[in-house]
Amino acid sequence: MESSISSLLSAAELGEKSAAEALFVALYSELRRLARHQLANHHGVVTIGATTLLHEAYLELARRDRGGPSFPDRGRFMSYAAKVMRGLVIDHVQSRCAIKRGGQFEITSLPTDAGDKLADGNHLSRISDALDELAQIEPELAEIVDLKFFCGFSFAEIADMRRISERTVQRKWEKARSYLYRSCRADLAA
Repeated sequence: MESSISSLLSAAELGEKSAAEALFVALYSELRRLARHQLANHHGVVTIGATTLLHEAYLELARRDRGGPSFPDRGRFMSYAAKVMRGLVIDHVQSRCAIKRGGQFEITSLPTDAGDKLADGNHLSRISDALDELAQIEPELAEIVDLKFFCGFSFAEIADMRRISERTVQRKWEKARSYLYRSCRADLAA
């Protein structure tokens, strides 16, 4: 199965539309699980469904230019898909926050925890910015965060995908978490 995924990834990279569609079909259940995981991380802040998120991500993936990232393996593809979904979720949360602040000029009653949900949108944005910054410095660490946190893969699954030891994945995960914590904490202090 992994070899057929790899060949589909290679063909899709060369621009074969049928290969890209076959890849989407082959990974649909895994991508849907990823979308559900993305939405579960945000505890009711996001009001879109997993299928909608998955299809929006597919459209984003289909629109990427030929000079964009390449996917030599399933792990890198799933990591990129998680990044696309993360961006879509953050855009959705930010647009909801803008609407709540008068973007559509509606008067509504807000629940008492609305302030917490608005802050969560800002927090998501800070985490995303810090993760993008980490990707510039150490792309492998950012990819492990995408695979672990946003895709929901276990350390063993990531180690298998990356062909490194599980302990190495855990060390890289801890290093990435430390960087993200310091970065987000510095943003709050500024």
